[in-house]
Amino acid sequence: LKVDCLALGMLTVIHRCLDLVNTEQGTNITVNDIPPEDPETFAMIQQADTIGVFQIESRAQMAMLPRLRPACFYDLVIEVAIVRPGPIQGNMVHPYLQRRRGLEQVDYPSKDLEAVLQRTLGVPIFQEQVMQIAMVAAGFSGSEADVLRRSMAAWSRRGGMEHMHQRLVSGMLERGYSEQFAEQIFQQIRGFGEYGFPESHAASFALLVYVSAWLKCHHPAAFTCALLNSQPMGFYQPAQLVQDAQRHGVKVLPADVRYSEWDCTLNCRRAFRPDPGLECRSGLKALLQQDQPALRLGLRMVKVMRREAAERIAAARRERHFTDVQDLTSRAHLDRHDLAVLAEAAALRGLAGHRHRARWEIAAVEKPVDDLLGHAAAECRSGFSRDQQSSADAETLSGLKALSQPPAGSDCGSGFSCDRHPNPESGLKALL
Repeated sequence: LKVDCLALGMLTVIHRCLDLVNTEQGTNITVNDIPPEDPETFAMIQQADTIGVFQIESRAQMAMLPRLRPACFYDLVIEVAIVRPGPIQGNMVHPYLQRRRGLEQVDYPSKDLEAVLQRTLGVPIFQEQVMQIAMVAAGFSGSEADVLRRSMAAWSRRGGMEHMHQRLVSGMLERGYSEQFAEQIFQQIRGFGEYGFPESHAASFALLVYVSAWLKCHHPAAFTCALLNSQPMGFYQPAQLVQDAQRHGVKVLPADVRYSEWDCTLNCRRAFRPDPGLECRSGLKALLQQDQPALRLGLRMVKVMRREAAERIAAARRERHFTDVQDLTSRAHLDRHDLAVLAEAAALRGLAGHRHRARWEIAAVEKPVDDLLGHAAAECRSGFSRDQQSSADAETLSGLKALSQPPAGSDCGSGFSCDRHPNPESGLKALL
C-alpha cells in the first residue's frame, strides 16, 4: 500500500474561502455541500478560465483544456494525469484526444485488455493501468507488477528496464499478442518513467480542481481573497490574480490605513458589474445576475510592510478613526520605515492625499514625548536598527524632491493598481 500525504497550499485556500463565504452569507457550506457536475463550472473550465485553480492553471494545462473539454469529474481525473511527461513521452496524448473526438477508432487487442483500458479509450494513462496490462497481457504476478512500477520510477536514473523488456514482450507473445503491440506497450511504459500519475492520486487532485474551480466560478471575490491571503503559491503573482478578479466583475479596493486589516477582506455585498472595458472570459450569464462583495486589499499587499505594525494600525483604528497622519503615527506607534512604505503604496491617501503629498506629511510628523523616551526600547522590539532608521529617513526625504502627482491608481508600493488599465485591450493581452 502506497500512501502520499501532501501539504497543499490549495487546501488552505479552500478552507479560507469557505470561511469567507460562510461569514459573508451567514451559511455553513462545507466541501461536501458543493454540488457535483456543475455545468457553469465545467463551462468555465472548458474555456481555460482557470487562473488560480488548482493544477489546471499552468500554461500547459490551459492549452489542453479547450482540446479535451472536460464535462464531468472523471474528465478532470484524466486532465490532471495526461499533461505529464510520462503520457507525453509515451505518445498517449494525441491518440486519446483523437479517439475522444471520434476521429480515430477505439479498438482493443483483446477482451481482457478492454476491461483495463475502456475508461481511457484504449490508451494507458495511469500507472495502475500499466501494472494491470503487465498482469493481464504478459502474465506478471502481483509482485512482478510492483517491481515493474518501481523500475518505471527509477529506470532513467539506474537503467533498470531492459530485463523487464524481455519479460514483458515474451509474456505478451506467448499469449497471442503481436510483437508490434508488445513493443508499443513497452515504449509507453518507458514513457511513464519520465513521471506518470497513479489514478488514485489523479482522482484526489481532481477533487481539489473541481472544488477550487467551483469557488472561482460562483464566489470569485472570496476565492481571490483567499488566494491573496495564502501567498506565495501557484503560478501567478498577486497583480495577475487581482486583474483576473476584476475581469470577473469583482470590485477591488486598494490598501488603505483607514479600512485595511493585515489580510485582504471582503466588504459588504454590492451589485456585480463587470468592467465594460474588459470581457469576462467565461461569459457565464448566470454570474452577471449575482451580487458579489468588494475585495479590500490588506496591508500584507504593501511591500516590506511589517505585520506587527499593520496589527497596531488595525487595533488603534478599532478604538476610533484616524484624523490625520500625526494621529495615525502616535496611536499606532509607527516609525519612519512604516510611514515610508505606506506612503509609497498610497495607503495614506485618505489622510494625506496622493503619494508625493503623503511624503511631505510624514516628513513633518512629530513623535510624541512618550515615544521619544521609549524609542530605544521600541527599536529592540521591532528589530529596526539605527542604521536602518537613517536609511528609511534618507529614502523618505529623497522622495520629497519629486512633487509631481502620479497617475491615478499608481500604487507603486504594492506592485499593481486597482484601477482600470488605460487601454483595457492592451492590459488583457499583456496578461494573456
